[in-house]
Amino acid sequence: MFTALVEHLASRGNHAALLTDDRLISYRELADRVAASASELGSRRRLVMLEARNDVDAVVHYLGALAGGHVALPVSDGADHAAMVDLYDPDVVVRDGTVHHRHGPAHDLHPDLALLMSTSGTTGSPKLVRLSRTNLAANADAIATYLDVRPTDRAATTLPLSYCYGLSVLHSHLLRGAGLILTDHSVVEDRFWELLKRHRGTTFAGVPHTFDLLDRIGFHDMSLPHLRYVTQAGGRLAPDAVRRFASLGRSQGWRLFVMYGATEATARMAYLPPDLAHDNPTSIGVPVDGGRFELDPVDEMADGTGELVYHGPNVMMGYAQSPGDLALGRTVDALRTGDLARRTPDGLYEVVGRLSRFVKLYGLRIDLQRVEAALRTAGVDAVCTDGDGVLLVAATESLAGADVAQVAARASGLPRSAVRVLEVDEIPRLPSGKPDLRGVRALAEHTTTSDARALDLRTLVADVLHLDPATVDPRASFVDLGGNSLSYVAMSVRLERALGHLPADWPRMPLRDLEASRRDRRRWGTTLETSVALRAVAIVLVVGSHAGLYTLWGGAHVLLGIAGYNFGRFCLTPLPRAQRVRHLGSTLAWIAVPSIVWVAVALVITDDYTASNLLLANKFLGPDDSMTAGRLWFVEVVVWILVALALLCASPVADRVERRWPFACACAVLAAGLLIRFDGFGFGRDAWFTVLAFWFFAVGWAASKASAGWQRAAVTAMLAVGIVGYFGNSHRELLVFTGLALLIWLPAIRCPSALTVVAGVVAEASLLIYLVHYQVYPLFGEHRLLGVVASLLTGIALTMLLTVARKRIGPRLPGVGVTAPARR
Repeated sequence: MFTALVEHLASRGNHAALLTDDRLISYRELADRVAASASELGSRRRLVMLEARNDVDAVVHYLGALAGGHVALPVSDGADHAAMVDLYDPDVVVRDGTVHHRHGPAHDLHPDLALLMSTSGTTGSPKLVRLSRTNLAANADAIATYLDVRPTDRAATTLPLSYCYGLSVLHSHLLRGAGLILTDHSVVEDRFWELLKRHRGTTFAGVPHTFDLLDRIGFHDMSLPHLRYVTQAGGRLAPDAVRRFASLGRSQGWRLFVMYGATEATARMAYLPPDLAHDNPTSIGVPVDGGRFELDPVDEMADGTGELVYHGPNVMMGYAQSPGDLALGRTVDALRTGDLARRTPDGLYEVVGRLSRFVKLYGLRIDLQRVEAALRTAGVDAVCTDGDGVLLVAATESLAGADVAQVAARASGLPRSAVRVLEVDEIPRLPSGKPDLRGVRALAEHTTTSDARALDLRTLVADVLHLDPATVDPRASFVDLGGNSLSYVAMSVRLERALGHLPADWPRMPLRDLEASRRDRRRWGTTLETSVALRAVAIVLVVGSHAGLYTLWGGAHVLLGIAGYNFGRFCLTPLPRAQRVRHLGSTLAWIAVPSIVWVAVALVITDDYTASNLLLANKFLGPDDSMTAGRLWFVEVVVWILVALALLCASPVADRVERRWPFACACAVLAAGLLIRFDGFGFGRDAWFTVLAFWFFAVGWAASKASAGWQRAAVTAMLAVGIVGYFGNSHRELLVFTGLALLIWLPAIRCPSALTVVAGVVAEASLLIYLVHYQVYPLFGEHRLLGVVASLLTGIALTMLLTVARKRIGPRLPGVGVTAPARR
């Protein structure tokens, strides 16, 4: 097919080739567009880097590169490929459907070379797999043969085309004249299934995580009359899942193909015939047509177990680690998989372990040695392995309070919820001194709590976040599930009561790890997060000072710092950029909407506000000479800061910078805020409550990203520089400095259980208390204490009513009630 690609496509005539939400492109039209793309790329061979999205333009340009004899380098959409561009210097870059010629042909490309692929998602490496046209054609034909792909088949693109598995679906189906349903929708979205049914889809592909999602969305109850087969690869699917889905397919009229492969084999090396899946769920099956396995003996391994070595026409030409390697011919004849395997009496192959330190999770190949090296750099003695679909990290007590799971997640490229940390006194080792990986897995199995035991935490989280408990993944964290600064107070108080303590960084811990951390609650008192305690104290100081019960100013500025602290914790998370922005938008909405509603009510029943207050823009639009002009300054500042940061977070460049240097980025923003505070940009003192107050928010942001002692000291020093002389009142400055210093240095405090509950209730209601107290306390005249108490109780009552309303309308609002993130 790849030697005469355009002719092959044209020979299929008007049969449907590509189907989208709103388009159908025939094979004849596809052939014309591929020919035009090949012509646009030029007649001389070029290295073409393409952003491989699941859309028509990406498919056309990819096929155009192959048809024109060029070398294609597909890369993931939206990621930072600057390092790849710098190293390999592609002649052409295709982005957003547009061809950018960077320069003329500048590479010596081997005549057989057709495709360069990243090694199944390996992170942090310039290594690419070199694949020939023979590799592509042989593997596409083998896959199409054992799947029995027919012209009437239509496959949904559930995987990115930058991943060898996703690309193999394209190759094998185009080879047989089948259709491709192009979509980026996840299997958890209704639109995916609507599209599959509308286009009479017959198949889709999945990695193990995809099948976890299918379990959660009720796939077993779906009516899919046209579904013929489902394929699985990208890592080991649990044996019980293989049995369940094989049985489900048998009962519903479709077949499950469990497959084994690697990018180095152009995709597939083996498949498990569907009729054998139920009784052989641990097997990888038999070699694909044209391929064969051999077992290379390994010392100290018995029962015929050895390293699995694959031979076949789909074995890669070799690796490339620099542009000079693109001129090389074949450098390997067989693929040493690094897997330990055995051959069963009935001729099936079964993988029983690994020789190397790579594992495959979430479709990514993870270098465990690289993760362990990153942990050592952070001062953590640890050993890593895989187990139960997650990365297991057995670690001794970390130095300097290092967040073991966060370090491991960043080094591996996995989401935080896919890392499970096992605290050990010392690393388990074999008599030889090598790490005992089986011992680590056994420890994980011994300490893992069942889903039934974790159900109470799932129900608790679902109640706080207004989710269906059945959709809450025990591997997900509070942040993964959409938790934010508005819901964490209620969650922290209820979690402490459930667990008997609050673990460090609990918002990012998987729920099942939280469940495993239960403690004996008989000791005195409970744990209360300092941010919650400060929030409760600060709002009481604000209300009491305004009512004239006492004079202790500065509470609102402490609240502003807490707002920044929560922004750093709950908005700048490891989630994808789009989900970050959605979470931030949701937080912004739940602050702005109640504020606007209350101002509208107050406009009707009082003379306290003006139309500019309704827009939360009094400090921008005036009037600035009314008695109540500054009443809502705190809400205005928070809302407009969040608006600005939402726009900033939406920028791919800003997103990449913050992820790479979170603490440095926060400190840079704080430094800019301090420059504004000292009028370095000439804003003038009229901006006191708006622009100049931003630096308090930035202090909280930096505090949330400070993990080491020197980092906390640096933030404290910057706080001290900014606070001195800010108010012209040393008592007020001392109060604000003390509150924010506690936020920086003291994550939690011990206090009586009753006080924890009261502080949590007051802190959760702090926004509405702030909004309503201006209208409530004046009703009590000189009875100032009654006015303060009434303001607090009114805000608490309204918060409870708002919580009930959120439970009813939350699932209907975008960004509210987000379930566990779907990663493909």
